[in-house]
Amino acid sequence: MKIAGVEVVPYALPFREPYVTARGTLTEREMVLLRLRNEDGLTGLGEAVPLSLRRGATLATVVSELQALAERDGLDEGTLRDDAAGLSAPARCAALTALLDLRGKIGGAASEQPNAPTEGTPAIDEQAVECNATLVAGEPAAVAADAERWAADGFTTFKLKLGAGDDVGQARAVRDAVGDAARIRIDANAAWDTQAAIRVLSEIEPIGIELVEQPAAALADLAAIGAATSIPIAGDESIESRDEAEKAVRAGACDIAATKLSKVGGPEEAIEIAAVMPSYISSALDGPVGIAVAAQTAQTLDGAAPAGAPKFAHGLATQRLFASTIASVECELREGMLHLPDGPGLGVEIDEDALLAHRLDAR
Repeated sequence: MKIAGVEVVPYALPFREPYVTARGTLTEREMVLLRLRNEDGLTGLGEAVPLSLRRGATLATVVSELQALAERDGLDEGTLRDDAAGLSAPARCAALTALLDLRGKIGGAASEQPNAPTEGTPAIDEQAVECNATLVAGEPAAVAADAERWAADGFTTFKLKLGAGDDVGQARAVRDAVGDAARIRIDANAAWDTQAAIRVLSEIEPIGIELVEQPAAALADLAAIGAATSIPIAGDESIESRDEAEKAVRAGACDIAATKLSKVGGPEEAIEIAAVMPSYISSALDGPVGIAVAAQTAQTLDGAAPAGAPKFAHGLATQRLFASTIASVECELREGMLHLPDGPGLGVEIDEDALLAHRLDAR
């Protein structure tokens, strides 16, 4: 596709409360907004979330990579996915998302139908996306009170970030708060070793745990943990591509994949991973553009799931964790469900004043 203009805007959104996990504490999330403009003046939006806490590409690297796209005569999905452009996974996700959004807007302009599917993009339907609540680590009573607030807003699946405090106490407090019917999943962000994981999981297994994300780092450790518990193991840091998903299956290490688009490089790679093992889409603490494309991808996975396959809530309610936004139109959370905006492409519209206020290069 011929691209007439490229704009790259690094920005940050502050959290309402510090975001505490086993990997550290964040007070804001740094992101990069990408705008690709075609010769007809239509603009596609993309977004990258640098995952430097996971030893991934830094914000400066992602900005540089995306700015370099202006030197290319054109962009296409094949070149980007084949790594011919040499982009890190977050930058590749942003570029592919912007192309998807732009093609959706071109198709929408031609058909005058909102969210009209276009060739090479994930299928879109009218269904909202079920989401889990995301609870940051803390004292058990505080985490339980947070769970009650999410439950009051219609959430029935709760994700606990463990590995940074009283793990067993937090899990038990949340179960008492939300009742037996609620689903509880936990995420240790690879903070435990094998024995610590087995010990914690054995203590909380009786209260009913839907799954555990990345209890340890290595596939061999995940396999050993999985053999010692009935709780399904979901791979996050261990699965960044279809090849790694296949390797995890062969090792008997993971039952499920928790997929972040900035981690794997975009929607198509997430769909490829879902062809290997059951998957759900999780936020990398994305901004409004990243959440919208993740929601569309989640719809695709839900629609393609075989009859009788387990259904997972997706981890895409994280916009609730932020104190502000850069969008005037974005996905909306209602009763534990994420609703996509109307309009062609992703349907997201940027609030230019808010973007200016949150720009990192304007501080």
